[in-house]
Amino acid sequence: MTSDNSEKLVTIIGGSGFIGRHIVRSLAQRGYRVRVACRRPDLAGHVQPLGTPGQVMPVQANVRYPASLAAACDGATAVINLTGVLVSRGAQSFDAIHVFGAEASARAAKNAKAKVFIQMSALGANASSKSEYARTKAAGEAKAKATFPGAIILRPSIVFGPEDNFFNQFAGLSRLAPALPLIGGGMTKFTPLFAGDLAEAIAILIDRGEASGQTLELGGPEVFTFKQLMEFTLETIGRKRLLVPVPWIIAKIMGTLMGYLPGAPLTADQVELLKTDNVVSEAATSEGRDLASLGITAQSIQGIVPSYLYRYRKAGQFTAPKGMPE
Repeated sequence: MTSDNSEKLVTIIGGSGFIGRHIVRSLAQRGYRVRVACRRPDLAGHVQPLGTPGQVMPVQANVRYPASLAAACDGATAVINLTGVLVSRGAQSFDAIHVFGAEASARAAKNAKAKVFIQMSALGANASSKSEYARTKAAGEAKAKATFPGAIILRPSIVFGPEDNFFNQFAGLSRLAPALPLIGGGMTKFTPLFAGDLAEAIAILIDRGEASGQTLELGGPEVFTFKQLMEFTLETIGRKRLLVPVPWIIAKIMGTLMGYLPGAPLTADQVELLKTDNVVSEAATSEGRDLASLGITAQSIQGIVPSYLYRYRKAGQFTAPKGMPE
C-alpha cells in the first residue's frame, strides 16, 4: 500500500461481479482500502485475495434499502455504484435498480461526505429511447447528478474480459447450436471496452479526487458490427457456424417469448436496445470525455479475448494454432 492512500476508503456498490472485481484489483494495487457492498457478502469471498489481508472487505448492502447503503458508505472518500440489471423482473426492476438505486447510492455518498461519486451507466442511455433499459439508465444519471452535485457518470460500451457475458455467451452457444442469430442483420455497431481499461479509468478518477460532474463515454480502439464480433468469436475458437440474419420484427417476437425463460437469454427490450449503435460519440471525443482524455490507451479484443476463449475450442488449450499441424 502507499502511505497516501492506505487511510482512504472506497465503497463499491455492486462490486462483487465481473466489472467490480477488476475495479477492486486496480484500487487495491493503488493502496486504497476497499469495501465491496453487495447483497450476498457470503458469496463474495473471491474479491478479498485481490488485495492484501484486510484491505478488501465485502459487506451487506442493497440499493433498494437506503439504510444498508448508509452503513456501507460510512467513512468512504469515494463511492462507486455499479448496480444494474439487463432484465426487469420482480423486485429487481429497472426502476428499482437503475433509478431508485442510483438516487439512494448518491444520497448515501453525499451523507457520508464522500469527495467523489461515480455512477455507472451505459452508452445508449437516453431519456427518450423506446428501450426501458436505456430510459431508466438516463433517469438514474439525472437522479445521481441532482442528488450528488458533481457526480461523475460513466457510459461504457459492451465490456469484455475473462468473465464477460458477451464473448463467453456466444462462444458457449456455438458449441451447441449449428447457427448464431444476427439480430436485425447484425449491423449494430459496438466499441468493445476491456474491463481492465474501465477499472483503470475509475481508479484515475478517484486518484484525482474531483467531483467534476463529467459524463464520460468509454469504448475500445475499434468499431465493430455485431456480425463482425460473431465472426471474430468463431474464428478465435476455430468453429464454423451459420450466421443467420433475424429481422427486427421476428427478433422482437423471439425476445418476448424468451423473456419468460429463466436467465432470459434475449428480451424484447434488448432487441429494441440493439437498434441503436453502441459507440462513443464524436462530441465526447472532441470534448475530451473519453478514455484517451484520461491518458489510457485502449486495448483491443484481438489482444485479450483469445486468452480466455481458448476453452471453447474443440480441444481447448491443446488445439493447434492456425497454420500448424494438429
